[in-house]
Amino acid sequence: MNAHVSAIPTNIITGFLGVGKTSAILHLLKSKPADERWAVLVNEFGEIGVDGSLFTGQHSEEQGVFIREVPGGCMCCAAGLPMQVALNQLITRAKPDRLLIEPTGLGHPKEVLQVLSADYYQQILDIQKILTLVDARKLSDKRYTSHQTFNQQIAIADIILGNKQDLYQPEDKAKLEAYVKQQGTAEAEVLFSQNGEIAPTYLLGKTAAKAKAHHHSSGEEKPLLSELPIPDSGYIKAVNKGEGFHSVGWRFSPSRVFNHKKLFLFLSGINAERMKAVFITEAGVFGYNLTPDTLTEIELDDCVESRVEIISDKVDSQWEQQLMACIHRD
Repeated sequence: MNAHVSAIPTNIITGFLGVGKTSAILHLLKSKPADERWAVLVNEFGEIGVDGSLFTGQHSEEQGVFIREVPGGCMCCAAGLPMQVALNQLITRAKPDRLLIEPTGLGHPKEVLQVLSADYYQQILDIQKILTLVDARKLSDKRYTSHQTFNQQIAIADIILGNKQDLYQPEDKAKLEAYVKQQGTAEAEVLFSQNGEIAPTYLLGKTAAKAKAHHHSSGEEKPLLSELPIPDSGYIKAVNKGEGFHSVGWRFSPSRVFNHKKLFLFLSGINAERMKAVFITEAGVFGYNLTPDTLTEIELDDCVESRVEIISDKVDSQWEQQLMACIHRD
């Protein structure tokens, strides 16, 4: 590491599947001071890795935004690639003025904090506020309130942000405040937002969370499916499971162009907890984001290849056939 890189203000932004973490980070990046360099380390549960393409399709290194992705589950040991390797490479490349870390919605933020609190990073990272996004409507669903990771995300947070407040019932805010009193720290602050709109001031100030130094064995590095060459078949498929969920994803050769209308219809019909994608279509390059509430589509400047990741409690065997039928035929 370069000796002059030290005390980088660092925030963990966490929250369960589909709560709006990526939207929140994209919103924060829009408010980045023009003369600052920000880095984002993003982790995904699925093996394919889509978030990196969604970020870089809207922000570039020329704009002072640097992205590094760690697909494949828990950020600490995803696919045998230590978080430290990805983090060190990102810091060395970006020399950032601020670092944002987004663990997967099914990841364990306490373990991420332990890695960041290791002796090695004491002079390099300044751990500031930890933000957890929560959809307060989910507090009536035992799949969430009985999930260890969901509760750990609240327990570690300095600020709990009740996102999607525009969709709440009148009693939902009070339910979240009561739940945080039960599961969170005494100092935790509860705020509300919609569309992931986070004020940059929320990032400022030391975290109250404590973590013991974490010694992580590097293990054997395996090639990431997100980086393997695509075979002659024109695509790679990957599956993952854990924490009560399954993921299935595909990467496609850039020569595979999709029919925009067929693709939108297919993605709209997916019944899943979460879907993220970037696609090259005959109408342009688009990013997609599906939650149980809505499917959003944004036009991107570019992407290297089409990628899609679906997370659900069960995998539909028809998805692959339906997806292949969306490939544009001349």
